Amino acid sequence: MTTPLPDRNAPIKRRLAIVLAAGEGKRMRSSLPKALHKIAGRSMLAHVLDSVRRAGVDSLAVVVGPDRADVQAEVLRTAPDAAVFVQTERRGTAHAVLAAREALAQEFDDVLVVFADTPLVRPETFTLLLEKRSAGAGVVALGFEPADPAGYGRLLTGPDGQLLAIREHKDASVEERQVRQCNAGLMALDGAKALNWLERIGDNNAQKEFYLPDAVEVARRDGAFCAIVTAEAGEVLGVNDKAQLAEAEAEIQRRLRLDAMRAGATLIAPETVFFSHDTVLAPDVLVEPHVVFGPGVTVAEGAIIHAFSHLEGATLAKDAVIGPYARLRPGAKLAQGARVGNFVEIKQADIGEGAKVNHLTYIGDASIGPRANIGAGTITCNYDGFFKYRTTIGADAFIGSNSSLVAPVEIGAGAYVGSGSVVTKNVPADALAVARGRQNEISGWATAFRKKMAALKGTKK
Repeated sequence: MTTPLPDRNAPIKRRLAIVLAAGEGKRMRSSLPKALHKIAGRSMLAHVLDSVRRAGVDSLAVVVGPDRADVQAEVLRTAPDAAVFVQTERRGTAHAVLAAREALAQEFDDVLVVFADTPLVRPETFTLLLEKRSAGAGVVALGFEPADPAGYGRLLTGPDGQLLAIREHKDASVEERQVRQCNAGLMALDGAKALNWLERIGDNNAQKEFYLPDAVEVARRDGAFCAIVTAEAGEVLGVNDKAQLAEAEAEIQRRLRLDAMRAGATLIAPETVFFSHDTVLAPDVLVEPHVVFGPGVTVAEGAIIHAFSHLEGATLAKDAVIGPYARLRPGAKLAQGARVGNFVEIKQADIGEGAKVNHLTYIGDASIGPRANIGAGTITCNYDGFFKYRTTIGADAFIGSNSSLVAPVEIGAGAYVGSGSVVTKNVPADALAVARGRQNEISGWATAFRKKMAALKGTKK
């Protein structure tokens, strides 16, 4: 079957997403606004902005609360082209959407209304909402079936499945509360009519607020067809407190683990591995139990990450091995076949091909050449309290155990540094550097010392 070519003459849809992010989140018991709480290393707001963008939305409007420069800064960081609007008073979800009246007045083809505290909705689900809207529905609501529908608005449908109304739980009749399909809150609207419909929503309800779901009944009065797209309950989880934040974290970690394994990585105990939203694992990467990936980690094929390791801002090339109990901080780069062992910390350092840093060592602000061997207890002394300096170790160099390399310093290719040395000057290639006090022995000293101390101890009983 031949796939038809896209119609180059088809009009390009102009799509706006309005993200509601004005909630203070008092139930979070935090000075941090709700939208900025993180899951998988990224704010909930950033997750939502990314998802709607990936669904094909070309314009973004974010509604924030008053005096929330921190939320506005997050919008600027993650979506610098988004328009920001302030909701000065809170009178319901429709009222919040109308804070972006200026954006709505531009008459987009489709308008998507989403919430910053519902961060798990997939781009594919947003796409389904937009596609059903574009197919002719005036309003498309996102629905789900929770285990316990108490407290949720109900999606009321006719015999043909058309959405007739969305009834808030507190306003629903006993019969309406028997409906299992509930409102997730997210909605797509006809962009040409959205502003008019929203302005006509009244506050004739128990809370005396302007509810976004009432757009369905307003649209139907104008003869519009209204529809439903259904999602899994876990996808539309709203986050209102720290317990629900933990639920959202658990769900996104479940997805990330599954994606990693389907892409070819081996997770021996998946439930103990924690990913960031941007972690990249190539096929045939092996991850042992209790590993944590912070933001900005890329791991190439064949690499092994042993148990109880922590990585952030790090890059591992093919067949690199780290851990157990290794810590890679931002700027750590391991070349092919490099090894970083137990209780080793690497920061802003390049570890060359085949190089080994195997035991109890700190390497910061450094370049380690190919096949170099760094002995146990070695430290690059990179900070003097004011500035940081770099250490360079050449290919095939050997650094003896318990050495301190005081930066800035260079160890030449093939050079040896004797164990216990404090190196403050450059070491030429293939040279031996021993920088420690000369060993002296005093014959019989220990016997006399013990006799003296035993006598002293006896006088202090």
